[in-house]
Amino acid sequence: MRGLAGKVAIVTGAGSGIGEACAKRLGEEKVKVVVADKNESTANAVAIAIERAGGVAIPIKVDIAVESEIASLVAETVRQFGKLDILHNNAAATGPDVIGHDFGIAATESWVWDVTMTVNIRGVMLGCKYALQEMLPRKSGVIINTSSAASILGDLGRSAYAASKSAVDSITQNVATCYGKAGIRCVGISPGPIITPAMKGLFTDEILDLYKRHLTLPRTGVPEDIAGALAYLVSDDASFITGQTIQVDGGMTCHAPWFAELFSKAG
Repeated sequence: MRGLAGKVAIVTGAGSGIGEACAKRLGEEKVKVVVADKNESTANAVAIAIERAGGVAIPIKVDIAVESEIASLVAETVRQFGKLDILHNNAAATGPDVIGHDFGIAATESWVWDVTMTVNIRGVMLGCKYALQEMLPRKSGVIINTSSAASILGDLGRSAYAASKSAVDSITQNVATCYGKAGIRCVGISPGPIITPAMKGLFTDEILDLYKRHLTLPRTGVPEDIAGALAYLVSDDASFITGQTIQVDGGMTCHAPWFAELFSKAG
């Protein structure tokens, strides 16, 4: 991708899953990567893997729900690498300890709602806030926010998660609008069914097969699909894209609700 070599990026939630794949892809593109994660051991492992592959990376332990830790994350990035060009706000409250209790509104306890909003919305807002303080004086930078198809589609659960991701979409639009004239782009990536170890832990094979039936492509997604989209969106090749949330979902959100049933009958 054009214009990525030598850039400096922070990827939150980079210790596993989508974040890990994105951090490694940026490393391959010769971006200097800060592997930020709440789990110190997994952040270390990903940073080591990037270095062994010929890239440059450092791990930083961070809880995005804590403002002082986000401020320190950005400050340490600039101290180590001299600047910040890219922020990928990817971390979210997706562990079974939270999302496993996220049901319909009538059945969801308030603590689940509060934790989800604190991490998924406040964490993204704070990431944008402190990244912008470094990007604005240089009049250059890209912020990518991980959204979800849940932000635009009703479901039988994950009510708090869906609401939080709708808010992330709004943050993306507002950052793009407020700071675009200053040279800052902000774009959302909305993954569909991406098969990560965490997703396998949350859903049965039967449910994963059901998701697959509702894709227009013949396979479910892998973290590298999101990493490829990210590499494009932060590159100079995408320099005229901002304020949008891009669906990377295998066609899940593009069709009529009866598609899967009609397709199975036609087959």
